[in-house]
Amino acid sequence: MAAVSLKGITKSYDGKTDVLRDISLDIADGEFVVLVGPSGCGKSTLLRMLCGLESATAGEIAIGGRVVNHLPPAQRGIAMVFQSYALYPHMNVYRNMAFGLKVSGADRTTIDTRIRQAAKTLQIEHLLERLPRELSGGQRQRVAIGRAIVREPQLFLFDEPLSNLDAALRVQTRLELARLHRQLAATIVYVTHDQVEAMTLGDTIVVMHEGRIQQAGSPLALYQTPVNRFVATFIGSPKMNLLPARVLQASASGVRCTLPGRLDITAEVDGSALKPGDEVTLGLRPEHAQSGEGPERFSGRIDMVEHLGEVNLLYVTLDGGQELVVRSDGDAPVRIGDPIVFHAERAAFHLFDADGRAARRLKPGNLLAARRLEAA
Repeated sequence: MAAVSLKGITKSYDGKTDVLRDISLDIADGEFVVLVGPSGCGKSTLLRMLCGLESATAGEIAIGGRVVNHLPPAQRGIAMVFQSYALYPHMNVYRNMAFGLKVSGADRTTIDTRIRQAAKTLQIEHLLERLPRELSGGQRQRVAIGRAIVREPQLFLFDEPLSNLDAALRVQTRLELARLHRQLAATIVYVTHDQVEAMTLGDTIVVMHEGRIQQAGSPLALYQTPVNRFVATFIGSPKMNLLPARVLQASASGVRCTLPGRLDITAEVDGSALKPGDEVTLGLRPEHAQSGEGPERFSGRIDMVEHLGEVNLLYVTLDGGQELVVRSDGDAPVRIGDPIVFHAERAAFHLFDADGRAARRLKPGNLLAARRLEAA
């Protein structure tokens, strides 16, 4: 496998509109990196540039220490798994997996050995004689992955490979991909718009928006310490609640804010860059709301309930008119129209300035996990 380095990558199709803007990223050997973001953010374009299907307008792409900007895809040592399975319908599984090796001139013994090793890893040994039309969607995707594995590339590229699968099969295949990464110790760049996939698969998540990298880091780092409002709302499901507020007091040890409805909240964030009167946005994740009274107290009425088994998602309108989502226990006796009172720890709040930049949290630990540990 190999490390990957992107330096100052820019992509423009017409010389005026930049699809990618100054992308710089280092990917370690054996790392699983997930590119995530909304449609049109440039993640698939970046993947195609790594593959060699698109050229960079500016910047440098290096794979395994070798600059590959001007190399064709066949000479880059990569294998790509597309959103569509792209299997040859007239070839059985064995021949589909063998095709690329035959084209590259591999001998029959090498081809057979690699195919059977990959088939064993992917648990598709019993499917080698079947045609693609005789396979399920998950089986076809494993064949497409196997076709990439047998080439023994330096770098694996995945472009939304699970998007055509149903929900249950997505979960199963996601686990198989995670196991495969551990077995192969492979360098993987994986594109998805699904942040749950990103959180469960990636060693590093790269959040993109409008052609720029907003933040790169571990899943937990992005969840606990997002650098801006976009990352905060994109990472986490359900997404973070955002409440407009105005600063009353600010210091390096905390910020006191007032919300509509004469509700005052203190957030344990570094407010040294703020001053009284500044317009800010207060963020609170649904899972960090706690039932009952507390120092940072909210009250309102339940407008909608989503019963999800283990948990309920409560859609609440506060007394001040703001709307937010609260996560509660699945067996909690809640009904539409019920009044609700809840609170949150001061350390649970995020705070964003008028430009969407996050104030540094003073205690960015996982409060939900801490509460569960205490309860146990």
